[in-house]
Amino acid sequence: MSRRLISTGSPFEKAAGYSRAVVEGDFVFVAGTTGYDYATMTMPADVTSQTRNCFKTIEAALKEAGFTMADIVRATYYLTDVRNADAHFEVCGEVLGEIRPAATLLVVAGLLKPEMKVEIEVTAKRRSA
Repeated sequence: MSRRLISTGSPFEKAAGYSRAVVEGDFVFVAGTTGYDYATMTMPADVTSQTRNCFKTIEAALKEAGFTMADIVRATYYLTDVRNADAHFEVCGEVLGEIRPAATLLVVAGLLKPEMKVEIEVTAKRRSA
């Protein structure tokens, strides 16, 4: 199986030289995903909505790549404020509670834009039949 690039169609992907996801064999690597609502190109103010939007974008990329959320084996979370961890993890529990990937949370000084409160990247492996 050859390498396949998945795009959201955002011009930023080409300008910055990255893909939303890269499929390599039975793995897909989803790039750091922030909380934009790509339908409206807006960023909600709260971390709960941003986290939900991250997972919505991740799920769409996985689907296009032929994977599902259940295939996620690794997640890395970046938060700009540790006080948002509980609200963030509540959404993670709703979305990934039965999947339970290996996960890491990092609290960082900031993301690309000040309104970004969370960024999530995941790795998924196609499940055997």
